[in-house]
Amino acid sequence: MREDKEIREFRDLMKAPDTYESGFGWGTVLMALFVGLVMAPANLYMGLVAGAGVGGAAPWVTVILYVEITRRAFHKLRRPEIFVLFYMCGVIMSTGGAGLMWTQFVPQSEQIRKMGITEFIPSWYAPTDPAVLAERSFLMAAWLKPLGLTLIMMVISRIDAFGLGYIMYRITSDVEKLPFPMAPVGAMGMTALADASSQQETWRWRTFSVGAAVGVVFGFVYLAFPQITGTLFTRPITIIPQPFIDLTSYTERILPAVAMLVSFNLAAFVTGLVVPFWGAMGTMIGLVCMLIANPLMRHYGILSGWEEGIGGIQTMMSNTMDFYLSFGIGLTVALAIIGFIHVARSFRQKRSELDELGTTGMNWRNLFRGPAGRGDIPFWAAVVIYFFSTTCYITLAYWLVNYGSGPLAAKKFPLWILIMYGFVYTPVISYVSARMQGMIGMPIGIPYVREATFILSGYKGAAVWFAPFPATDYGGQTVFFRTTELTGTKFTSIIKAEVLTLPILFAGMIVFSQFIWSMGPVPSEMFPYANQYWELNAYSSALMWSATLPGEAASPFLEALKPEYVVLALVLALTIYATLAHFSMPTFLIYGIIGGLSTQDPSSVIPLFLGALFGRFFFRKRFGEKWPQYRIVFAAGFGAGVGLIILFGLGFVLMGKSAIRLPV
Repeated sequence: MREDKEIREFRDLMKAPDTYESGFGWGTVLMALFVGLVMAPANLYMGLVAGAGVGGAAPWVTVILYVEITRRAFHKLRRPEIFVLFYMCGVIMSTGGAGLMWTQFVPQSEQIRKMGITEFIPSWYAPTDPAVLAERSFLMAAWLKPLGLTLIMMVISRIDAFGLGYIMYRITSDVEKLPFPMAPVGAMGMTALADASSQQETWRWRTFSVGAAVGVVFGFVYLAFPQITGTLFTRPITIIPQPFIDLTSYTERILPAVAMLVSFNLAAFVTGLVVPFWGAMGTMIGLVCMLIANPLMRHYGILSGWEEGIGGIQTMMSNTMDFYLSFGIGLTVALAIIGFIHVARSFRQKRSELDELGTTGMNWRNLFRGPAGRGDIPFWAAVVIYFFSTTCYITLAYWLVNYGSGPLAAKKFPLWILIMYGFVYTPVISYVSARMQGMIGMPIGIPYVREATFILSGYKGAAVWFAPFPATDYGGQTVFFRTTELTGTKFTSIIKAEVLTLPILFAGMIVFSQFIWSMGPVPSEMFPYANQYWELNAYSSALMWSATLPGEAASPFLEALKPEYVVLALVLALTIYATLAHFSMPTFLIYGIIGGLSTQDPSSVIPLFLGALFGRFFFRKRFGEKWPQYRIVFAAGFGAGVGLIILFGLGFVLMGKSAIRLPV
């Protein structure tokens, strides 16, 4: 595949600065506390209600507030200050709408119980006693082990932030000079806010403001109004259905075995404005193929488990069991192979270019000496961090699975497998993924390797699925470090932010999870998104976990795994890749089609596709060559507007749920 115009478009959005500044100060500390005390509970609650928390909007809301405060103090915010605040917000909001709420749900899930997994859930993951879970409280002795393990993993992950991911960044960015085309996307909105703080009425701030206004209006109608009316009345008044409308019962005679879910969430449309156009086109093509293929597969008996009247969610569960689990495995394997082919071709191309120039073109001294003033840590320190964190993961996983699960661990999980994954597989896959991020902005991974290892190891039980396993792809962290560099932020600022956010993250997670759980069971009708989707997610997970259960009964996963469909998907995907690459089709189109072939849920794909069409054929003509930059800043403003109005509505909810009713 040759480099196409769309990749170059993203790549050229922003250039790295010549100087770097610290972005950490007392102001960022105070705003981090604001995020932990205000934005984190909003994110948790909205993730349960609508499936779209304010995680992406939280940094924008916080920074806008900070900008207005500093304006009145006659202080101008710099891009490094804004970036550090963004980073701290992201870390604090990292639990999303799940976290401890998902943990308490797992032992109560009907799908997990049906597959016989509940009794094998280890006590260090979650208590399984119905009497304990009925209390709806994390402040009990039975939750000490899960909370303690969560804290340990948080500490290790914070230390690990400057480990292997940082090493891969130094190799791919400082030595190989890869461009990282997607890194400027995150930096553009921060530049707009820095302009606003300096009272520069640039196009960035105007575009951001328009996006924020749209976000406020939509957020009020879609999210805040149901929140407020649900607090004031016995039932919320919903203007736009959440999270989707299930039209499967109306279309199943024409399109049997197709889950027809329709979403009116404008956030997906705005995302379509931002994502690469050909990627959205490819995903839509994959969805259309599903709409054609599912009725045919139903006719020929492949989707035999589907029945009329079961609804969209159950339709996806049934199709996953009959076909899409195996087909999805084949597609992801094909994507991994394509990624490796792409990396190999880039190596050959670069080598031929360097041979023509008569030079190596790479200065390996840059590996140990970063640009002046960037705040790099010593390379040897990053290596030590990697070995330390990986050893911790291996030790924890081995002890928890083999000795921390009591009599349920019928056979020990081999230590050599953990060592091989931590010190051989992880560095290799992280480097390949980092190069893919650096070249075209897409990750790569070998799918289901971890799952296949668990099954083939001979281990019997379920604890291994819940333990920290040292098979992490650190390639994605390279984009974060490149974004840090583009904003002119010293890396030492990130280290200080890591130390600050840890206690806020842990304390906030417990306090607000406890408060929301005390409001009512999760999932329930109080939390529509969790009530609709969590059993589906549990079903997908339980299928895999069942493969290692002891006993003679056939595993649902092994029943669902059909090698012929895996091979079919692999051959089909590689054929599509070879054909489209031969005609020099856009890179994002190829990945979009292959990835979209396993799509069963149209609720997010259709608005994403419509957004991409509007961006390409309307807004690009309206705004010309500056549209690629406009859309990034507009989307950031939209997220900020939604976040602001969500906080307004959530205030009513929290006041209503916290009210103490006096006896009459």
